[in-house]
Amino acid sequence: MKNSIAVLGLGKYGRSLSENLYRMGADVLVVDCNEELIEDFSGKCTSAVCANLANEDEVMALGLKNMDIVVTAMGRNLAPSIMSVSVAKEQGVPIVVSKASSDRMAKILRKVGADKIIDPEGEGGERSARILMSSMCRDFYKLDDNMYMIEMMPKEEWVGRNTAEMEQLRDKVNLNIVAVRKKGQSWHLVKPGIRFAKDDMLLIVTEKEDISKIQ
Repeated sequence: MKNSIAVLGLGKYGRSLSENLYRMGADVLVVDCNEELIEDFSGKCTSAVCANLANEDEVMALGLKNMDIVVTAMGRNLAPSIMSVSVAKEQGVPIVVSKASSDRMAKILRKVGADKIIDPEGEGGERSARILMSSMCRDFYKLDDNMYMIEMMPKEEWVGRNTAEMEQLRDKVNLNIVAVRKKGQSWHLVKPGIRFAKDDMLLIVTEKEDISKIQ
């Protein structure tokens, strides 16, 4: 089943995030008050709506309750961010992610219900899209144009298997598990014979074309 994700606000970050999510196969709703932006973006998402995100009635009418994830990407606009986060949480959206331009704004958005705060300087649209598209992925690093490092939990079929049993997976999916962090412990390099538990955190290195195989 596809993830349904709403991106509210089409600034530079919101546009990049929306395009990457849509390209990765998500159902993407984009919302902005700029009609020209909405018209220009209509072919790069599932649906595009022009709305004033500071207006409660217009935010309520978006149907955010049907979304798996809502992202508020108005980093410098506190009022529409507060309204969007509040309505999304009231309507039962499981995950609400908010972009904040300052520590104070981040604290306010957390108080009204944001589950995660986006660092606009430290995260790019592609990295955020990868994280949002996978329930197991905790962080995502682009090492260069071809090589990526992913911090993620083991997939269900990896649990209980040891490194020797994972050799076939490495050949099939083209990934290398380089380190593991057991619950409550520090990171350690993967040693032969170690078995992976469902609450482990893994550090994986793979090539760009193989990321979709992992997800």
